[in-house]
Amino acid sequence: MSDQQSKQEEGELPQIDFSTFILSLSHSGFVHLGDAPSPDGQSRATNLVLARQTIDLLDLLSEKTKGNLTGEEERLLSHVLYELRMRYVEVSRGGK
Repeated sequence: MSDQQSKQEEGELPQIDFSTFILSLSHSGFVHLGDAPSPDGQSRATNLVLARQTIDLLDLLSEKTKGNLTGEEERLLSHVLYELRMRYVEVSRGGK
């Protein structure tokens, strides 16, 4: 068992940095788009209002952190925003 696994079993969460924060928000967006299971692990309901709010939140973070991110963080945020926006358009038009 790895050190990280034993810490998670003891209730400790992994260290949070900007990239894990962005990935967490993007996962929420994909949950709301019906592409990932909800935290209960069962439902895959689409909620376009919450998906749009998550995209807007990530966009706000992009604007407010401009010039303060590493190249890797900036690429990650741009990529996540692009993927969520494209998927949002597809889902809102009735695509799977």
